[in-house]
Amino acid sequence: MLDVAAVASAVLDYSPHPPQQLADWFGLPVPSVKRWLAMLVGLHDFGKAIPGFQAKWEAGKRADQQAGLAFLPEICLAADRHDLASAALLPRLLLAQGLPADWAAGVVQAVSAHHGFNFVDVQGARPLHEPDIWQQTRQQIFTAYWQTLAPASLPQDQALSLVAVQWLAGLTSVCDWIGSNSEWFPAGERAVTLDGHFALARSIAWRVLSERDKLGWPPQLALLQQPAASCDALITQMLGSKVPVSARPLQRLADTLLARGQGASLLLVEAPMGEGKTELAFLASLRLQAREQHRGLYLALPTQATGNAIFERALQFLRAFAGNAPLDIQLAHGGAAMNETVTRLRDIWGASRDEAVVSAAWFAQKRRGLLSPYAVGTVDQGLFGVMNVKHHFVRLWGLANKVVVLDEVHAYDAYTSSLIETLLRWLKALGCSVILMSATLPEAKRVALLRAWGIGSPVPDYPYPRVMLADAQGVRGDTFTPRRQAPIAVSGLDESLDSIASLALAAVRDGGCGAVIVNTVDRAQQLYRRLADQLPIGTVLQIFHARFPADERQAIEQAVLATFGAKGQRPARALLLATQVAEQSLDIDFDFLISDLAPVDLLLQRAGRLHRHQRDERPAAHQQPHLHVAGLLAERLPDLQTTAWGKVYGDYLCLVTWAILLQEPLWRLPEDIDRLVQAVYAPWPKLPALAADIVQKIEDVSRIEHQALTNLHAQLARHIAIDPRELPEYAYHDKPHGADEDDTLALRNQTRLGSDSVTAIPLWVDGAGQWCLQADSPSFNPQLPVSDALARQLYARQLRIANPVLLKHLLAQAPCPAFADHPLLAHCQPLLLQDGVCSVGGIKVMLTPDLGLQYCKETTV
Repeated sequence: MLDVAAVASAVLDYSPHPPQQLADWFGLPVPSVKRWLAMLVGLHDFGKAIPGFQAKWEAGKRADQQAGLAFLPEICLAADRHDLASAALLPRLLLAQGLPADWAAGVVQAVSAHHGFNFVDVQGARPLHEPDIWQQTRQQIFTAYWQTLAPASLPQDQALSLVAVQWLAGLTSVCDWIGSNSEWFPAGERAVTLDGHFALARSIAWRVLSERDKLGWPPQLALLQQPAASCDALITQMLGSKVPVSARPLQRLADTLLARGQGASLLLVEAPMGEGKTELAFLASLRLQAREQHRGLYLALPTQATGNAIFERALQFLRAFAGNAPLDIQLAHGGAAMNETVTRLRDIWGASRDEAVVSAAWFAQKRRGLLSPYAVGTVDQGLFGVMNVKHHFVRLWGLANKVVVLDEVHAYDAYTSSLIETLLRWLKALGCSVILMSATLPEAKRVALLRAWGIGSPVPDYPYPRVMLADAQGVRGDTFTPRRQAPIAVSGLDESLDSIASLALAAVRDGGCGAVIVNTVDRAQQLYRRLADQLPIGTVLQIFHARFPADERQAIEQAVLATFGAKGQRPARALLLATQVAEQSLDIDFDFLISDLAPVDLLLQRAGRLHRHQRDERPAAHQQPHLHVAGLLAERLPDLQTTAWGKVYGDYLCLVTWAILLQEPLWRLPEDIDRLVQAVYAPWPKLPALAADIVQKIEDVSRIEHQALTNLHAQLARHIAIDPRELPEYAYHDKPHGADEDDTLALRNQTRLGSDSVTAIPLWVDGAGQWCLQADSPSFNPQLPVSDALARQLYARQLRIANPVLLKHLLAQAPCPAFADHPLLAHCQPLLLQDGVCSVGGIKVMLTPDLGLQYCKETTV
């Protein structure tokens, strides 16, 4: 208990939260608030002093008996959960010290949750019929601990808010993880007195936190050393330019708004693609951190691919401003272990000791990524913090008092958007500043996000593109003049793959680098088969989707950036076949673009990849940007069933987009972006003159189904989300226990709606029944544990499987020691292939280097 309290004392100095905020949350004087919190954290393990827990270790039980502690009768051993016992036993002891009852209840709920979940019902946790000496001994332990650490002051008589309870629960778990490491804190007394033991434990905690060969937690550092630096100077430094760079109009406007700001802030940025929103996020984080003493930065992206791209830019940003000061950055998503940059930065895998910015291995473990001062990842990592998943409060504690950037906030459905609104309420309550970024937002979504931050109607209306700032001084904003882009011609074609393939071939023959973005992996794979042998000699053909093993997908992503990125070596002819993975945040540029029909905001995102970069030469046939949209034909409705577009996006948004865009043959961006989005997402869109049966299908059928489904999904999200405005004792009422990431509890709380899925590792089976990483790799015995090195190689090959037939087959497999006995693989399933094929339930599952994972009916292969 003293060790963990000492860790808490050090952590509160190392990763400071505003003392006045903590004092207000806990009703404590500012001078003693840290001492109080450290003391409370150490109480978490008080429940170990019960017969049921002590009996778990035979040697310890014998030592207890020699000291006079009896273990009879047997009924006293039934209660053996020490976290529950802490929740049951501490209230009486705290009340005896004169602490207010409601305040003590909140504290106990927080510190007893250190094994992952909050408890409000502790019936059966108190040991029954234990000999009296147990209670006497616990009283002695508590008294000795209290006299060692308790400050003289007492808290105010107030009930703790749910925000305070969850913050304290997060701090407790973090400090418990550190203080329970027996290599850092060997068991045993370290001094003659308890005061001496605590002092030594605190010195150990400081060494553990600071030394890179242990935890490597960098102390608080303000990146902006010269607060008076101009916007231009900061952008120049950020980009590492040797010549002065002028800030973009968007960046200059936001910087002006922030200069007049006060307090934690919400910055809402709606601006076209290519206006420098990412650099603006870094610039705003510098200003806000310097002004509000924020603890760090988290950038939350929609996908792993976009997270990987921004991670590289965040690393450059930190290096530009950190100087020689040590900093830590984490890539917080399920595929981080496969990222080569992270591998180089991670101490455990040989990062240079001379590197100021590293990625410490301790923060890289499960649920710890957001504890690092700086991190880039998916929005899901933050959303797990607002659901009743294991240690969700650790994520909230990690985000508290940071700058949090939520990018591409238009990209989420009603379910995930509702969770994001709850996350915004938490972030404001936790003292964060938040930057929301989007190309454009439907008005209803913008109002919902602002309302979640506490901004009621009417919301100020600024012309697009716009920047809005909400802080202690109110809400203000403005517009700016964006970069002018060449008008984009928009035309339709048949949605059939043959039509798309023919148009792609013709466009490639005219030269240049183009793309076909389709809505499903199956369509991308079928297009590849059609085009692979027909393209002109020398054409670079690439396919990019989410059904490749993770290591291959990472390599493909880098190859796509090398071909189509700003610094890429563009060949004379190249064609990318991609799904939505190429839609957001990747800085890639195409001479021509063909796209499946999709909701208008996503089509605009895709169009933002057309002529994205300034280039001196483009092929004559592609001088004007031209977006070809499959399914955008006036003579008939698009086929939403055969293509599966309706399943992906819903019929309604696809049909309204189709109807609106029929009269939009030329897009002038960015002027038309907001107009088109608001037209499609209006409560009652103004449709052009259409046949009566088509209007009825859109308005009376699809719209009703869409609205009902949207309401249902938002309601589902509200059902599982934990609202920070609730009272602690009621906040978890009817909230389902669920798992995060790959945990295997019975019910999964999801950050996004969709089919069930599982993480699979594709493996080749040889003639002797041994398994191979790939067809030509050495084999290993699945009945024996695997080495850490092999486990990392296997984990790097992971795939997400959602096909229901294959999913059922994988989950029905008997566990094997090779996976079950290694923590990295324990929640993965082997996908066993014979010559690259797995036949199951009438389908053949094939994995090939060129197309990734494919599903085919048995009869067609």
